[in-house]
Amino acid sequence: MAKRDARPSVAEALEGHVTLDIECFDRMVFTAYVPLLQSGGGLVTFLRDHRGNPIPSPALFGPIGEAFRSAVRRFAEEQHVPLIPLRSRQDKLGTVRPHLDAAAAAEREGVVAVGVAQERRSVWMGAVDHRGPSGIPHYGFHRMERRITVYYFYLFDREWGPCSIRICSYAPYAAQLWCNGHERAKRQLLGRGIAFEPLRNGFRSCADPAALQRICDAIGPADVERLFRRWLERIPLPLTAVDRDAGYDWQLSMRQIEFSRTLVLDRPREGRAFFAEVARESLSLGGQAAIGFLFDRRIVRRGKRPTPGVFQTDISLQGVDPRISVFYRSSRIKEYLKEGRALRIETVCNDPGDLGVKRRVRHLGELKERARALNRRMLSFQRASTAPTLAASHFDEVALPDNRAGQRTVALRYGDPRVVALLGALCLVVHQLVPFRNADLRTAVEQLLLRPYGPAQMSYDLRRLRAKGLIRRIEGSHRYVTTETGTTVALLFTKSYQRFVHPLLAVNATDAPRATAPEVRHALRTIDRYIEDRAVEARLAA
Repeated sequence: MAKRDARPSVAEALEGHVTLDIECFDRMVFTAYVPLLQSGGGLVTFLRDHRGNPIPSPALFGPIGEAFRSAVRRFAEEQHVPLIPLRSRQDKLGTVRPHLDAAAAAEREGVVAVGVAQERRSVWMGAVDHRGPSGIPHYGFHRMERRITVYYFYLFDREWGPCSIRICSYAPYAAQLWCNGHERAKRQLLGRGIAFEPLRNGFRSCADPAALQRICDAIGPADVERLFRRWLERIPLPLTAVDRDAGYDWQLSMRQIEFSRTLVLDRPREGRAFFAEVARESLSLGGQAAIGFLFDRRIVRRGKRPTPGVFQTDISLQGVDPRISVFYRSSRIKEYLKEGRALRIETVCNDPGDLGVKRRVRHLGELKERARALNRRMLSFQRASTAPTLAASHFDEVALPDNRAGQRTVALRYGDPRVVALLGALCLVVHQLVPFRNADLRTAVEQLLLRPYGPAQMSYDLRRLRAKGLIRRIEGSHRYVTTETGTTVALLFTKSYQRFVHPLLAVNATDAPRATAPEVRHALRTIDRYIEDRAVEARLAA
């Protein structure tokens, strides 16, 4: 019978087979808000003191909105730009994609289409609070969800390529900027005359990968600000130039930022096979402890103030390709094959606070470094988890006692429940990537051991792990990291026990499945006969 080809591990699939490795911002969405219009008092000041209305009535917003809508219609007529009605759940970008592609082909910068939609947004609504002695009404303002007119300005920018700006027609006139880091990088390469072959929203190849990476790394908050300000001067706005000069201007904050790492493989035919192996091994990321360490954030699930959000790992099939998503609060890391030949790892941050970063656009660089570390940590975990190799001598050093430096070292005996839980915890919380403390590892061990496990026991086991060379202590701290050998030992011990030893030992249990028990017993007899034959050959038989 022909030998079946084994699925390559991540390390095997990537080692020497990555033709391009690029880290870059992908899709970026920024919320634009007017700080002085975010409170009822600020709204009154705007209408009464700035606009000169003695009575700050909510009816004054009607003429502002109507003037804005009229300005948009005139703009579309003068610029010969189509006004496209959009539905709430419609693929808006797909609808206007032909206009963006035509502008890109012609290298024509400008607004290519204006989408008009009726959407539910949080806006200011006013009502009479009370009337003064003279009968003059006093208004109060509060936020409510209302269906209003929203305009999408789809544009082609000379530096960023396809972008869009969305503006609401009612106070507080919230706006949104959408752009893409990969598209900007493509424009930069074209401007410098560097040849490249694109993927959908990425790169298949590049004549100068180092220059491409420098272009991607150079994207920062100042570039986003220039893009936004440049187009505010060219499209209709509900707030006039006088309003903006008086301080009623938009400021940017991060809404959704995607930072990706793309590794293009030279053997795409094996891409699905090795990614299926990656998906299977990534099940160990499903625990909350593992997710917390992967995102380098603490997750509290009990007590008065538990950490809100979703903490789980989903492996789904979209078409024929699997997709891995590791969720932390409102953000996630997703991993998938792009066009069957590129491994894409992408941190999708829907709330910068999830990664300990503030929202203002000036913190974009800090968020990039956090997301870059997450993507690398994800890949490092998968490299280690799919390639466990261990020499027999190393196995003996771990599983048997020895006398290193004249001091007897207690063994980490294979199959001991405490050892299985200890090494399983090392795998579970991906400590080979993140420094850990006594309390961090003890929590994971206690959950796996299913019985009390105290700090003294953890200290003793930490000494055993250090003596065996499986972990090392960071100098000047009480934190530890797993060594390369430690990662391999932990993965091999736990995987082999869970997938081989434990099922075989359970075959004679009363609750063992009847359908599989005879097959397992037959396999055990085959193994027993093989061992007896080898013993006879070596003259070791009784």
